[in-house]
Amino acid sequence: MTTLMNALGYGDLPRLLGLMTGDEKHSSAAHSTLDVLWVLYDRILNISPATVDDPARDRFLLSKGHGPMAYYAVLAAKGFVPEAALAGFGGFDSNLGYHPDRNLIAGVEIASGSLGHGLPLAVGRALALDYRQQAGARVFVLVGDGELDEGTNHEAIAFSGRAGLERLTTVVIDNQSASHGWPGGIEARIAVEGWSTVVCDGRDHDEIERALSLPHVGRPHVVVARVEVGS
Repeated sequence: MTTLMNALGYGDLPRLLGLMTGDEKHSSAAHSTLDVLWVLYDRILNISPATVDDPARDRFLLSKGHGPMAYYAVLAAKGFVPEAALAGFGGFDSNLGYHPDRNLIAGVEIASGSLGHGLPLAVGRALALDYRQQAGARVFVLVGDGELDEGTNHEAIAFSGRAGLERLTTVVIDNQSASHGWPGGIEARIAVEGWSTVVCDGRDHDEIERALSLPHVGRPHVVVARVEVGS
Protein backbone atom coordinates (compact mmCIF):
# COMPACT_ATOMS: atom_id res chain seq x y z
CA MET A 1 0.00 0.00 0.00
CA THR A 2 1.24 3.47 -0.76
CA THR A 3 2.91 5.65 1.84
CA LEU A 4 0.99 8.90 2.23
CA MET A 5 3.70 11.41 1.38
CA ASN A 6 1.83 14.69 1.64
CA ALA A 7 -1.30 13.98 3.69
CA LEU A 8 -3.70 14.47 0.81
CA GLY A 9 -6.91 12.47 0.68
CA TYR A 10 -9.86 11.65 -1.53
CA GLY A 11 -11.45 14.99 -0.68
CA ASP A 12 -8.52 16.79 -2.28
CA LEU A 13 -9.02 15.17 -5.68
CA PRO A 14 -11.59 17.69 -7.03
CA ARG A 15 -9.15 20.51 -6.30
CA LEU A 16 -6.29 18.63 -7.94
CA LEU A 17 -8.42 17.86 -10.98
CA GLY A 18 -9.34 21.54 -11.19
CA LEU A 19 -5.68 22.47 -11.60
CA MET A 20 -5.62 20.71 -14.97
CA THR A 21 -7.12 22.72 -17.82
CA GLY A 22 -7.17 22.57 -21.62
CA ASP A 23 -9.20 21.32 -24.54
CA GLU A 24 -8.15 17.67 -24.38
CA LYS A 25 -9.15 16.76 -20.85
CA HIS A 26 -11.48 13.86 -21.73
CA SER A 27 -13.26 14.65 -18.48
CA SER A 28 -15.80 11.84 -18.73
CA ALA A 29 -13.11 9.21 -19.26
CA ALA A 30 -11.16 10.60 -16.33
CA HIS A 31 -14.04 10.75 -13.89
CA SER A 32 -15.20 7.22 -14.70
CA THR A 33 -11.92 5.86 -13.34
CA LEU A 34 -11.45 8.18 -10.36
CA ASP A 35 -12.83 6.01 -7.56
CA VAL A 36 -11.21 2.78 -8.71
CA LEU A 37 -7.85 4.54 -9.07
CA TRP A 38 -8.13 6.00 -5.59
CA VAL A 39 -8.94 2.66 -3.97
CA LEU A 40 -6.09 0.98 -5.82
CA TYR A 41 -3.48 3.49 -4.70
CA ASP A 42 -4.94 4.10 -1.24
CA ARG A 43 -5.81 0.56 -0.18
CA ILE A 44 -4.53 -2.11 -2.55
CA LEU A 45 -1.28 -1.48 -4.41
CA ASN A 46 2.04 -2.24 -2.78
CA ILE A 47 3.92 0.69 -4.27
CA SER A 48 5.08 4.12 -3.13
CA PRO A 49 7.25 6.91 -4.54
CA ALA A 50 10.17 5.29 -2.74
CA THR A 51 9.63 1.84 -4.28
CA VAL A 52 8.96 2.56 -7.97
CA ASP A 53 12.04 0.52 -8.93
CA ASP A 54 11.64 -2.26 -6.37
CA PRO A 55 11.33 -5.64 -8.16
CA ALA A 56 8.83 -6.77 -5.51
CA ARG A 57 6.47 -3.83 -6.13
CA ASP A 58 2.99 -4.26 -7.56
CA ARG A 59 2.64 -3.16 -11.18
CA PHE A 60 -0.30 -0.98 -12.20
CA LEU A 61 -0.99 -0.47 -15.90
CA LEU A 62 -3.49 2.14 -17.06
CA SER A 63 -4.76 0.91 -20.41
CA LYS A 64 -7.58 3.48 -20.46
CA GLY A 65 -4.96 6.16 -20.94
CA HIS A 66 -6.88 8.71 -23.02
CA GLY A 67 -8.35 10.33 -19.92
CA PRO A 68 -5.39 10.52 -17.52
CA MET A 69 -6.54 13.46 -15.39
CA ALA A 70 -7.82 11.24 -12.59
CA TYR A 71 -4.61 9.20 -12.75
CA TYR A 72 -2.44 12.30 -12.46
CA ALA A 73 -4.56 13.66 -9.59
CA VAL A 74 -4.22 10.40 -7.64
CA LEU A 75 -0.48 10.22 -8.36
CA ALA A 76 -0.12 13.80 -7.09
CA ALA A 77 -2.12 13.04 -3.95
CA LYS A 78 0.15 10.08 -3.25
CA GLY A 79 3.42 11.94 -3.88
CA PHE A 80 4.44 10.45 -7.22
CA VAL A 81 3.86 13.72 -9.09
CA PRO A 82 4.46 17.26 -7.74
CA GLU A 83 1.18 19.09 -7.28
CA ALA A 84 2.70 22.11 -9.00
CA ALA A 85 3.10 20.06 -12.20
CA LEU A 86 -0.67 19.62 -12.65
CA ALA A 87 -1.23 23.14 -13.94
CA GLY A 88 1.00 22.40 -16.93
CA PHE A 89 -1.07 19.39 -18.00
CA GLY A 90 -0.79 18.87 -21.75
CA GLY A 91 1.68 21.69 -22.22
CA PHE A 92 4.63 21.50 -24.60
CA ASP A 93 7.17 21.35 -21.78
CA SER A 94 5.07 19.29 -19.35
CA ASN A 95 5.73 15.69 -18.37
CA LEU A 96 1.97 15.22 -17.98
CA GLY A 97 0.83 14.53 -21.52
CA TYR A 98 -2.59 13.62 -22.85
CA HIS A 99 -1.44 10.01 -22.51
CA PRO A 100 0.86 8.94 -19.65
CA ASP A 101 4.51 8.36 -20.54
CA ARG A 102 6.51 5.84 -18.51
CA ASN A 103 9.75 7.64 -19.33
CA LEU A 104 8.56 10.95 -17.88
CA ILE A 105 6.47 10.10 -14.80
CA ALA A 106 7.67 8.15 -11.78
CA GLY A 107 5.61 5.05 -11.14
CA VAL A 108 3.97 4.89 -14.57
CA GLU A 109 4.54 1.39 -15.95
CA ILE A 110 3.46 1.78 -19.59
CA ALA A 111 2.97 4.55 -22.12
CA SER A 112 -0.78 4.34 -22.73
CA GLY A 113 -1.56 5.21 -26.31
CA SER A 114 -3.89 3.35 -28.63
CA LEU A 115 -6.61 1.68 -26.58
CA GLY A 116 -6.75 -2.08 -26.29
CA HIS A 117 -3.13 -2.94 -25.57
CA GLY A 118 -2.88 -2.63 -21.80
CA LEU A 119 -4.27 -6.08 -21.01
CA PRO A 120 -1.88 -7.95 -23.35
CA LEU A 121 1.00 -5.97 -21.86
CA ALA A 122 -0.20 -6.89 -18.36
CA VAL A 123 -0.22 -10.55 -19.38
CA GLY A 124 3.40 -10.19 -20.45
CA ARG A 125 4.33 -8.58 -17.14
CA ALA A 126 2.65 -11.38 -15.18
CA LEU A 127 4.42 -14.03 -17.26
CA ALA A 128 7.78 -12.31 -16.72
CA LEU A 129 7.26 -12.15 -12.96
CA ASP A 130 6.31 -15.82 -12.91
CA TYR A 131 9.40 -16.68 -14.92
CA ARG A 132 11.61 -14.76 -12.49
CA GLN A 133 9.72 -16.29 -9.55
CA GLN A 134 9.36 -12.81 -8.09
CA ALA A 135 7.62 -13.22 -4.75
CA GLY A 136 4.78 -10.91 -3.86
CA ALA A 137 4.57 -8.78 -6.99
CA ARG A 138 1.12 -8.52 -8.55
CA VAL A 139 -0.09 -6.97 -11.80
CA PHE A 140 -3.20 -4.79 -12.00
CA VAL A 141 -4.52 -3.32 -15.25
CA LEU A 142 -7.42 -0.91 -15.71
CA VAL A 143 -9.31 -1.06 -19.01
CA GLY A 144 -12.51 0.39 -20.40
CA ASP A 145 -15.37 -1.81 -21.57
CA GLY A 146 -15.02 -0.42 -25.10
CA GLU A 147 -11.45 -1.69 -25.28
CA LEU A 148 -12.68 -5.25 -24.98
CA ASP A 149 -13.93 -5.02 -28.56
CA GLU A 150 -10.27 -5.25 -29.64
CA GLY A 151 -9.17 -8.71 -30.75
CA THR A 152 -5.94 -8.63 -28.77
CA ASN A 153 -7.98 -8.53 -25.58
CA HIS A 154 -9.98 -11.62 -26.54
CA GLU A 155 -6.70 -13.46 -27.05
CA ALA A 156 -5.22 -12.15 -23.79
CA ILE A 157 -8.31 -13.18 -21.82
CA ALA A 158 -8.34 -16.68 -23.30
CA PHE A 159 -4.62 -17.20 -22.74
CA SER A 160 -4.60 -15.86 -19.16
CA GLY A 161 -7.27 -18.28 -18.08
CA ARG A 162 -5.51 -21.24 -19.63
CA ALA A 163 -2.17 -20.18 -18.14
CA GLY A 164 -3.64 -19.60 -14.67
CA LEU A 165 -2.05 -16.17 -14.25
CA GLU A 166 -2.85 -15.71 -10.58
CA ARG A 167 -0.80 -12.50 -10.35
CA LEU A 168 -3.12 -10.74 -12.81
CA THR A 169 -6.12 -8.63 -11.83
CA THR A 170 -8.02 -6.68 -14.48
CA VAL A 171 -10.45 -3.91 -13.62
CA VAL A 172 -12.99 -3.16 -16.33
CA ILE A 173 -14.71 0.22 -16.06
CA ASP A 174 -18.14 -0.63 -17.45
CA ASN A 175 -19.97 2.51 -18.52
CA GLN A 176 -21.75 0.69 -21.37
CA SER A 177 -19.63 2.36 -24.04
CA ALA A 178 -18.68 -0.77 -26.00
CA SER A 179 -19.73 -0.82 -29.64
CA HIS A 180 -20.41 -4.54 -29.73
CA GLY A 181 -20.78 -5.58 -26.10
CA TRP A 182 -20.38 -9.00 -24.53
CA PRO A 183 -23.49 -11.22 -24.65
CA GLY A 184 -24.43 -12.32 -21.17
CA GLY A 185 -22.32 -9.60 -19.58
CA ILE A 186 -18.59 -8.98 -19.38
CA GLU A 187 -18.14 -11.05 -16.24
CA ALA A 188 -20.00 -14.08 -17.65
CA ARG A 189 -18.02 -14.05 -20.88
CA ILE A 190 -14.67 -13.83 -19.07
CA ALA A 191 -15.65 -16.49 -16.51
CA VAL A 192 -16.00 -18.97 -19.38
CA GLU A 193 -12.28 -18.51 -20.03
CA GLY A 194 -11.38 -19.68 -16.52
CA TRP A 195 -11.15 -16.36 -14.68
CA SER A 196 -12.38 -15.46 -11.22
CA THR A 197 -14.99 -12.72 -11.69
CA VAL A 198 -16.89 -10.19 -9.59
CA VAL A 199 -19.09 -7.16 -10.28
CA CYS A 200 -19.07 -4.08 -8.07
CA ASP A 201 -20.33 -0.51 -7.88
CA GLY A 202 -17.54 1.56 -9.42
CA ARG A 203 -18.24 4.44 -7.01
CA ASP A 204 -18.42 2.51 -3.71
CA HIS A 205 -14.92 2.41 -2.23
CA ASP A 206 -15.54 -0.40 0.25
CA GLU A 207 -17.20 -2.51 -2.43
CA ILE A 208 -14.31 -1.88 -4.83
CA GLU A 209 -11.80 -2.85 -2.15
CA ARG A 210 -13.62 -6.10 -1.38
CA ALA A 211 -13.82 -6.97 -5.06
CA LEU A 212 -10.12 -6.32 -5.59
CA SER A 213 -9.17 -8.31 -2.48
CA LEU A 214 -11.02 -11.53 -3.28
CA PRO A 215 -8.72 -14.58 -3.36
CA HIS A 216 -8.35 -16.22 -6.78
CA VAL A 217 -5.87 -19.05 -6.34
CA GLY A 218 -4.59 -20.39 -9.63
CA ARG A 219 -6.69 -18.02 -11.75
CA PRO A 220 -6.59 -14.45 -13.03
CA HIS A 221 -9.23 -12.15 -11.57
CA VAL A 222 -11.49 -9.55 -13.18
CA VAL A 223 -13.43 -6.83 -11.38
CA VAL A 224 -16.21 -5.30 -13.46
CA ALA A 225 -16.75 -1.86 -11.93
CA ARG A 226 -20.04 -0.43 -13.13
CA VAL A 227 -20.49 3.33 -13.36
CA GLU A 228 -23.27 5.48 -14.74
CA VAL A 229 -23.80 5.51 -18.49
CA GLY A 230 -21.82 8.20 -20.28
CA SER A 231 -19.15 8.61 -17.61
